[in-house]
Amino acid sequence: MSAHFTKEMRKTHTILVPSMAPIHFSMLIRVFESFGYNVALLDNTSRNVVQEGLKYVHNDTCYPALLVIGQFIDALKSGKYDVNKVALCITQTGGGCRASNYIHLLRKALDKAGFGFVPVVSLNMSNLEKGFKITLRMVRYMLACLVYGDLIMYLKNQIEPYEVKKGETNEMVNYWTNKLSDMFDNKKGYKGKEFSAIMDSICADFAKIEMKKVPKVKVGIVGEIYVKYAALGNNDLEAFLRSQDCEYNLPGILNFILYCIDTRIDDINLYGGSSLKKKIMTFLLNIGFNYEKFMIEAMEKYNFQAPSSFAHTKILVKDIIGYGNKMGEGWLLTAEMVELIESGYENIICTQPFGCLPNHICGKGMIRKIKEVHENANIVPIDYDPGATRVNQENRIKLMLAVAREKLENEKEAE
Repeated sequence: MSAHFTKEMRKTHTILVPSMAPIHFSMLIRVFESFGYNVALLDNTSRNVVQEGLKYVHNDTCYPALLVIGQFIDALKSGKYDVNKVALCITQTGGGCRASNYIHLLRKALDKAGFGFVPVVSLNMSNLEKGFKITLRMVRYMLACLVYGDLIMYLKNQIEPYEVKKGETNEMVNYWTNKLSDMFDNKKGYKGKEFSAIMDSICADFAKIEMKKVPKVKVGIVGEIYVKYAALGNNDLEAFLRSQDCEYNLPGILNFILYCIDTRIDDINLYGGSSLKKKIMTFLLNIGFNYEKFMIEAMEKYNFQAPSSFAHTKILVKDIIGYGNKMGEGWLLTAEMVELIESGYENIICTQPFGCLPNHICGKGMIRKIKEVHENANIVPIDYDPGATRVNQENRIKLMLAVAREKLENEKEAE
């Protein structure tokens, strides 16, 4: 059986973290390091990752689990790390889907691959696995880090397609991710007024980048959280959309965090539970709302298109889908599609692992209902799994983009 991470391993072990959202995670590992952990973000994305996943995980298993476990085992076999001095970090949602089995699947795969002695660290909000101790202070830093990541991601995606000097946006992204990481090292950058001032400075710097605004097809990206953000999971979807000369918008990770906290509070209200847990969740929800408020204010001040608030996004689907749909991304997936349409990103790619029931119901299954309310919606669901070919996925997206371009040309002619 796989080992557990112990307090003593802080000094001796490096914790390997799978890649997902590059901007967010590059800063997140610095947060862990500031609390005394040695952390390394995995960057192995070759086809061998998929092959290792298929070898040790059943092919009917959630595609993100297959990729993450494959990435871990590929890294352990690479010779890059001392396998006796590493631990693996993986998240668990605790919801009623396959994601709640990640720890069991990983440990089973490690045993089969001969790495049963490698400790596993679980990050979750449901006490599924004790792992190392996450303090409330750590959670506040992590939350702040992810919101900064959202802001930088939003700004990058709005500026990069129109930048005059190619590469300038990415240079600014690197500058601010490094600067924020240095702040985390010194336990700075997460409190109210300080947080607001930093948000303002980030937007001010990005606003200096010269842009040439021309009409482009605007695309929204939604779906299961891993394949939505991870290039490994979606066959580098963002790079493909850049090659098609599109502007794209990914709703932030903060939305998902607030959704997870909000649904836990709803559960306690409906079915009972720990009053202390409710107070902690309410405290975290209010911190998240404050961070969201600062981000929106900063973006609007410098004339960037800010995302809608979580509260507004939730209201948008009041008459479309029930709030009881909260497995996986649940009602939030539908809400993000509607919010994107309202914001001008009516061409939407719904990324979903093949066989992911919550996403097929709340994503693909809601397209008809959304179109009844928003006739201009142009939505294409794309399945991702080991057997799906990149060519087929990109051809389906190209068909959606062809419809979008035709509409854009008609709008130009009508002006």
